[in-house]
Amino acid sequence: MGDYLTPGVYIKEIEMGAKSIEGVSTSTAGFVGITETNGDSNEYKDKAVFVSSWSDFVRKFGRYTEVAPYMAPAVYSFFANGGQRCYIVSVVNSAVDPKTFEAADYVGTDDGKGKRTGLYVLEEVDDVSIIAIPGITDTTVQKAMITHCAKLKDRFCVFDSAKGEDLAAIKTRKNTLISDEGYGALYYPWIKMGVEKKDSLTKKITLESMLVPPSGAIVGVYARSDSERGVHKAPANEVLRGVLELEFNLTNADQGPLNSAGINCIRSFPGRGIRVWGARTISSDANWKYVNIRRLFLYLEESIDEATQWVVFEPNNERLWARVVQTISNFLTRAWKDGALMGTTPEEAFFVKCDRTTMTQDDIDNGKLIVTIGVSPTKPAEFVIFEIAQWTGDSNN
Repeated sequence: MGDYLTPGVYIKEIEMGAKSIEGVSTSTAGFVGITETNGDSNEYKDKAVFVSSWSDFVRKFGRYTEVAPYMAPAVYSFFANGGQRCYIVSVVNSAVDPKTFEAADYVGTDDGKGKRTGLYVLEEVDDVSIIAIPGITDTTVQKAMITHCAKLKDRFCVFDSAKGEDLAAIKTRKNTLISDEGYGALYYPWIKMGVEKKDSLTKKITLESMLVPPSGAIVGVYARSDSERGVHKAPANEVLRGVLELEFNLTNADQGPLNSAGINCIRSFPGRGIRVWGARTISSDANWKYVNIRRLFLYLEESIDEATQWVVFEPNNERLWARVVQTISNFLTRAWKDGALMGTTPEEAFFVKCDRTTMTQDDIDNGKLIVTIGVSPTKPAEFVIFEIAQWTGDSNN
C-alpha cells in the first residue's frame, strides 16, 4: 500500500488476471562447419554470425570449394526449402586442409562466454532451435550434438548419414546415436542438387550437379513446415525443393527395417517428386518417437519458461497461483485451437494445476511454486489403413 497523507482521490494502475505467453520461434537454425572464407582477418571465425539469405551467406562466407564442400550447399538448400534465419559458426576457412581437421575442432572448447569455439559457440544463441553440422558423421561430433541439445533443452539436431553408406552401415550408425529423450533425427540417403562452384583460377561461378548431405535441406523443411502448419505438424511428406535425384532410390522393402529402427528415409515417388518420408527421432522411448512431439514440447517448455519470469519473487499465494494457471491455460488453449493438442475440448487436451495439491507447506516455506501441466499432443498418421470389404444392402455392418 502507498502512503496517503493528503485527503483526495488517487488513481493507481495495477495488474490483474493472466499475462500473455508469446510462442518462441522454432525455425532458426544453427550450422557449424568449414567455409570458403570467414570474413576479413578471420573476423567471423568461431562466431555465431546471423545470416538471412543465400546472398548474405555468400557475402560473408563464400561458396562451395573442394576443401569446404558441405556448408555452402547445406545453407543454400536450407533457404531453398523455406528456411529464413540461421546462424553460421565457421570453425575455419578453406585455406586450411580439412584432412588435418579433427572431430574435436568441430565440437570446440568451452572457456566461457565470448571464448567458446566450435559447437559450443551456439550455446550463446538462445534463438537457435535446430542444429546441424553438415556432412560430418564422426561419432564423437554427433554425440556432442546430442549432449548440446540435452543440456540446453531448447533445440533439436539433424544428423547426416555418410556418403555411400549402405543399409547395414546406416543401421549401425543409428545404434551409436543414443538419446532416450529424442533430441535428434537421422536422415538417409544423400541428395543430388545444383551447387554453385567457383573456379579457383578464373573465379567463374558455375552450377554443378553433385551429391551433398541432406541436413541443410531437411532443416529448411522443418522451418517451412513450422511456418505453414506449425511445429506440431510432422516435417514429413514434404517435397525437397531443388533436389534432382537421390544417391540411392529406396523401396518399401528397404525402408521398412530402417523406419522401425528410427531412420528417416528420403524417397522418390513417380509423379510426386522427392519427399521426406519419415518423422522419427533416434529415441527408443515410445513417448518421444516422433520428431513433431519432441519439438512441440521444446516449443511449449521454452515459451512458458521465457514468459513466466515475472513470477519470480512475487508473493507466493493463492492469487499468484490463479494468475499462473490462467496464463498457461490461455497459451495451451491457443495451441489446442491450432491443432497441436488432442481432444474435442480444452479440458480433454490439457490440464494445469497450481495449488495445495502440487506443493506442500514446506515447499512454500522454501520459496517453491510448483505447477503441474499435462498435455495430450497430436501424433502423426504414420500408417494410413483403409479396410475395404464387399457389402450388400441387406448385410449387417
